Amino acid sequence: MKLEIISAGQETATRPTPLVFVHGAWHGAWCWEANFIPFFVRAGFAVQALSLRGHGGSDGRAGLRGHAIADYVADLAGVAGGLRPAPVLIGHSMGGLVVQKYLERATAAAAVLLASVPTNGATATALRVLRRHPVQFAKINLRLSLYPVVETPELAREHLFSPTTPPEIVTAAHARLQDESYRAFLDMMTRLPRPKRVRVPVRVLGAAEDGIFTPDEVQRTAGAYGVTPTIYQGMGHNLMLEAGWERVAGDILAWLDELGV
Repeated sequence: MKLEIISAGQETATRPTPLVFVHGAWHGAWCWEANFIPFFVRAGFAVQALSLRGHGGSDGRAGLRGHAIADYVADLAGVAGGLRPAPVLIGHSMGGLVVQKYLERATAAAAVLLASVPTNGATATALRVLRRHPVQFAKINLRLSLYPVVETPELAREHLFSPTTPPEIVTAAHARLQDESYRAFLDMMTRLPRPKRVRVPVRVLGAAEDGIFTPDEVQRTAGAYGVTPTIYQGMGHNLMLEAGWERVAGDILAWLDELGV
């Protein structure tokens, strides 16, 4: 299956470790292009961002409904597994689950979980959608489609951005959002991460205004990895697109410097 991969930058003697970005539900590699990719290229890294099968410009859109998290892990393995040295993996939301499942059997230089599916899964998120938007929840299950969660700019703001995010940021992102695999949605509730199998340094970041995963869930994920999370005030789920994304990218860069990556 042919995957869309955005590659930028070159490895240097001072930055020999590549970075691989893994997007979340409804997104593609495009979500890293405006901010994170140029930031880390300027910092001297070689960067790759993939669109998982059925997303962005990758093959598999027709069969999107049936793609499993295991399929997405295989996509990541096809990109990260061939890189030397082993890359740093940065996974957002569903992509954070993909990174966690990949690291149960493979290695990396380090991993950043950015507003990730928590270690206890996404069942609580599904229940919150049911309580707040029962009509949308019914659409999800009748259509076997996750798009109803973000099908309007207002819903995209509620779930992916903060109340104060400039409207032009929300509008631009909403125009590029797409459907997500119903099977992956089920996997996010049942195929839970196994942190004890992960043997690489992990950084856990979350957002105070996240409409998908709460700060408490981020805290529990961090606890499962034995680390202290960073929760960004005034920011929503899409930390890489929010106003203030520079703080997030800067913290990741500082952590990589501490690791000597």
